[in-house]
Amino acid sequence: MNRREVLAGMAGLAVAARIPVEKGSSGEATVSVVARSESGMIYRNLGKTDEKISAIGLGGFHIGFQSDPQESIRIIRFAIDHGITFMDNCWDYNRGESERRMGQALQDGYRQKVFLMTKYDGRTNEAAARQIDESLQRLQTDHIDLIQLHENIRLEDPDRYFAEGGAHEAVLAAKQQGKVRYIGFTGHKDPLVHLRMLDEAATHHFHFDACQMPLNVLDAHFYV
Repeated sequence: MNRREVLAGMAGLAVAARIPVEKGSSGEATVSVVARSESGMIYRNLGKTDEKISAIGLGGFHIGFQSDPQESIRIIRFAIDHGITFMDNCWDYNRGESERRMGQALQDGYRQKVFLMTKYDGRTNEAAARQIDESLQRLQTDHIDLIQLHENIRLEDPDRYFAEGGAHEAVLAAKQQGKVRYIGFTGHKDPLVHLRMLDEAATHHFHFDACQMPLNVLDAHFYV
């Protein structure tokens, strides 16, 4: 593989990862990044916020799989020690075990090194508020950096979220109380549902700080 092919490949990866691509003096593509650590980790802004997070995050789902919880803790701390700052999790991952293990790993000064995100499933004010508090307890922290509605996958989910007594009321209250800093949502199916959520947010004069959706160009069955 020659230099031009390598640069072309990097440009393609940059598009997939939403890393800005610029033209070098020779006219070839170069990758522009926000910052880079000594370990080589790339950092960039989270949306329109001033928060800089690692381009690679640590997924919380598989952290609850290890038979020995200490192995999970070692994995999390190894990732942080090597520059990963974005921590992903969810209230329902492995019946809360993923959050509990991450909470243990983030003790001894590690909490201050990461941008902590978790998700909730409750669609009502009461359910969402309860789940946020349970996540705070499991993660052993007084605040979550980014809280996200989990699985915005049904066309009615945006309506339920913004309805009177819906989850939106709970996350706004949690933010006012200092329990969460930023608000977002996630989904795994049709991008149309994401667009509906953004439209509903605009109707309610609300701006989400983040949204998350997995993309796989090789998966022809994402609607399933």
